[in-house]
Amino acid sequence: MVSDASRFKSGASDGKFGMMKMVFDAGKTVLPISAGAVNAANERIIMAKVKFSLSGVPDGDAVQSCNSLKTALTGNANFPTPPITLAAFGTLIATAQTKLTAADTAAQASMQATTEKDNAIGDMAAAANQLAAYVDLMANGDESKILSAGLSVRAARSPQSVPDQVQNLSLTAGDNAGELDAQWDPPGNAKSYEVQTSADPFSDATWKTTETVTNSKVALLGLPSAAKIWVRVRGINSAGKGAWSDPAVKVVP
Repeated sequence: MVSDASRFKSGASDGKFGMMKMVFDAGKTVLPISAGAVNAANERIIMAKVKFSLSGVPDGDAVQSCNSLKTALTGNANFPTPPITLAAFGTLIATAQTKLTAADTAAQASMQATTEKDNAIGDMAAAANQLAAYVDLMANGDESKILSAGLSVRAARSPQSVPDQVQNLSLTAGDNAGELDAQWDPPGNAKSYEVQTSADPFSDATWKTTETVTNSKVALLGLPSAAKIWVRVRGINSAGKGAWSDPAVKVVP
């Protein structure tokens, strides 16, 4: 049979919610041993600690945890004088549950109300769009009639201008003999580019279109090696062709 002294000496403990382990020596006062402390026999004693937190716990789970705590403490001789009566704790739990239920009900009602509001706004907008289309049709381009319906008139679209002049054209040697790589800064209003090459930039007749591309770079192939080649580029859009860039020159590898 294990004596009380032996049971306390070995650090035994009772209780579910954090009973403190103690060391007992005959003829001495019972003292709590902190975590990591050692007893007279140089034995390390580990003190049990309560693990409990409602931080970050969903509201419903928090209420359930508190109910479980109240149930476990009710009639538990190990904890005869809690700092708050279990009756008062039970009232707090009931109040929290009531407010949680009310909040959940209100949230569901709010979601339903938001859905109904969105549907109503959508129906109204669809009808308004139909009326605006009807006014546009019946006005037949007459600004005064459109304004008389309480609607605004769209601003006239500005005609597109030809592309701005291509800037910063540069040439580098290609990967193989007879190749040059050209690239440039694209003007914002160009849809494609015309690329011309020449061995004599001072004669317009020598300029030949070699590529039409949509990107602001191109590989020029099949050029005569060791020849000096000039390149120029211009942008193109639906309004026409822009001005030629300043020519760039490079000896073909």
